[in-house]
Amino acid sequence: MTLWFLLAIMTAAAVFAVLWPLGRRPAAISAGHDVRVYRDQLDEIARDQAAGRIGEKEAEAARVEVSRRLLAAADQDSAAPVDSPQLRKRAVALAALVLLPLLSGGLYLALGSPTLPGQPLAARGDLLGAQPIDQLVAKVEAHLEGNPQDGRGWEVLAPVYMQLGRYDDAARARRNAITYNGATAEREADLGEALVATAKGVITADAKQAFERAVALDRREAKARYFLGLSAEQDGRPAEAAAIWRDLLASAPPGVPWAELVRGELARIEGSRQPAPGPGAEEMAGAASMDPQQRQDMIAGMVAGLAERLKEDGGDFEGWMRLVRAYTVLGERDKARMAASDARRAMASDSDKLRRLDELVKELGLES
Repeated sequence: MTLWFLLAIMTAAAVFAVLWPLGRRPAAISAGHDVRVYRDQLDEIARDQAAGRIGEKEAEAARVEVSRRLLAAADQDSAAPVDSPQLRKRAVALAALVLLPLLSGGLYLALGSPTLPGQPLAARGDLLGAQPIDQLVAKVEAHLEGNPQDGRGWEVLAPVYMQLGRYDDAARARRNAITYNGATAEREADLGEALVATAKGVITADAKQAFERAVALDRREAKARYFLGLSAEQDGRPAEAAAIWRDLLASAPPGVPWAELVRGELARIEGSRQPAPGPGAEEMAGAASMDPQQRQDMIAGMVAGLAERLKEDGGDFEGWMRLVRAYTVLGERDKARMAASDARRAMASDSDKLRRLDELVKELGLES
């Protein structure tokens, strides 16, 4: 009896929910309301990220989710009429009063079963889980096919391509973001980084031009300056590379996490086999006080560049040590273990270096 009483209350509430808007004057509906809301949310995420209130990974995840909702809202047909004649309203109200209870009761009698136990939310996790990233990317790509001038869409998609290893697509998305959103030092540096990844660590002419444009827009753009130094080294001008990196370190704010990487590169290019003096892992850990975008982009770019170089020149033992430390400080412990394994293979004939590497692995708690 209690069950039927609850069902009656629920039915009455459903009828009231249908009749309530019919008894009021319909409000005007803005066709682009949802789209504007989601765009404002993207702007708010960017402001929170710039202010350091959220990290890069959280911001990226939020942007992907809001972008998914934005695309869904953009696809909805918002041209439905907002009013109807009074006679039609009365007919709908009468149908709601009569048909809704009958229909709901009939469906429950035909399909429902109050004796069945409830299914916990945890048991339905597979139904409620987030969509796979490839599906979300496909939706954004479909949206951009119809709206190729949506610069914000390209901006959202580019870092996802980078994470997926789709570097050619990332470079194309970076170019489109610049075309439709305008050139900034950060966007040009990101384009150059994508081009370097596409070329497997080689600073191509196009990448170098992107980094040069970034520095022209903002002399302080650290990522671009670092890669310009790497470009000079690859072109056989180590003295110029060293000068660029010295200048970068001289203008670096105190405690920046990428300073150790630049010092290590500078020490390597100057022929030093000893670790570069200066701050170590503790300084890198101070990245928490930096702007999230600067921290993520700078460290990721430099660590990726170091990893690519070590693939080509595995004999740089100090470089392997820096790479293992960097991955550990960034929380990417699996990559740190993989780098240590690669270093062991590269240094297999040098027992002293293997001993030092094992000591580092033990110190960082990377033992399997």
